[in-house]
Amino acid sequence: MTIDPRTPVVIGVAQAMQKPDDLSDALEAVAMMEQAVRDAASDAGAPGLLTKLDHIGVVQGAWKYTDPARIIADRVGAPGARTSVSANGGNTPQSYLNALAARIKSGEMETAVFVGAETIWSRRRQRRAGMPVPYTEQANVEPDERFGADVLMQTDFEQARGMEMPIQFYPLFDSAIRHARGETIDQHRDRLARLWQTFNQKAVENEFAWSRTPMTAAEIRNASPTNRMVGFPYTKAMNSNWDLDQAAAVLLCSAGAAEAAGVPRDQWVFPWAGTDAHDTYAVSNRRDLHSSPAITEAGKKLFSLAGIGPDDVDHIDLYSCFPSAVEVGAESLGFSEERQLTQTGGLTFAGGPLNNYVTHSIATMIDVLRGDAGSVGLVSANGGFLTKHAIGLYSTEPPPKGYEAADVQEQVDQVPSVPLAEDHTGEVTIEAYTVMHNADGPELGLCALRTAEGARTWGRVTDVAAATAMITEEAIGRSGNLDADGTITLG
Repeated sequence: MTIDPRTPVVIGVAQAMQKPDDLSDALEAVAMMEQAVRDAASDAGAPGLLTKLDHIGVVQGAWKYTDPARIIADRVGAPGARTSVSANGGNTPQSYLNALAARIKSGEMETAVFVGAETIWSRRRQRRAGMPVPYTEQANVEPDERFGADVLMQTDFEQARGMEMPIQFYPLFDSAIRHARGETIDQHRDRLARLWQTFNQKAVENEFAWSRTPMTAAEIRNASPTNRMVGFPYTKAMNSNWDLDQAAAVLLCSAGAAEAAGVPRDQWVFPWAGTDAHDTYAVSNRRDLHSSPAITEAGKKLFSLAGIGPDDVDHIDLYSCFPSAVEVGAESLGFSEERQLTQTGGLTFAGGPLNNYVTHSIATMIDVLRGDAGSVGLVSANGGFLTKHAIGLYSTEPPPKGYEAADVQEQVDQVPSVPLAEDHTGEVTIEAYTVMHNADGPELGLCALRTAEGARTWGRVTDVAAATAMITEEAIGRSGNLDADGTITLG
């Protein structure tokens, strides 16, 4: 088969982690990124390509570099490379690949790399030990581009009512999923534990996973001294883990550049298609709390661009910060939860390096596909509170319809939204909820509420006994009275 020389192709990937016994041996984040970029070029068998990089993109992390890609460019000998730093969001790596592949296809560039790293684990421990934390200073340096845009994904009102963090939103989404599926609380918890056990099993097999300790479904499901309940029904073992040091990079170029560089053909993996979309930035305005119109529309377009369907996908890695993200992703894309839905082990076990997890999942998927020539892999990415989404298809075979990337926001925006009733007091009905725990047990219930008119608002069950009862007795559909301060008295 003759391949168009402008066809984008992934030629090199790399992953790394560090957990040194001597904290003085820990590399800073930009040093881990540099090494990952070098290792990706070595993986391609073409280290000389680094000097020809047209673009170096860095996934934003928990560090203060202003243009880390410029540091990398200078160190690897690519002074002509344009640099970028992404916005925040776990969707970023797949969005990066979608965009860079499209720019390669258009002839705007030949060779690009994106990379990210976190060193939260070592920095925390260095500070506790009173040790200096390695850091490369940059003065008045800005990247050539900003990739994506940081947007506000929660309202002041949501924050005031206690809905501030992923550990609160995602378990609340899972209660809505439970109700939509008609499950009892115990049936739901059992299913989540079985699902997450399959993720743990993958992590045990993954040499780059941060936590490779085997866990049974029962150990994942039930609270224990080492696995406390966080936001019901999620124990710690169902929450993303970002206390780690990890880095990953993906190197891609045109087929013509890969051929010219002598990259072995068995190293090539082709992006087939990529799509992007977002649900309403404020959760308050979502049509419901158990589905994602954005993933559904992005999935439809993705499969249409590639000319295949869900059953044609052989390997899957769904974004997995919490179980609800996997459940919604699988439902939206047409995948059974009986399938293997991770290649890494997910953000609990393989590790959740803030915005950079999907660089790891793409790198893992590339290796999986190289070992199963001709198969098709799908990677999904998610940012915010099940908000921003990007999806990609890959194979060692060239894309049958040529590479295409698309944004389907216009279609998603046609989905009706729900108004937010900030000033509502009086009768409400619980739509979804979670019970947050502290070290001593249940602390309070956080609830999404509906008014009689169908608007959404938020409230808190502050009575500990009432909140505790919500763990064993289904509260969705219960009515109550909402005070002006956001306190709910259940009927």
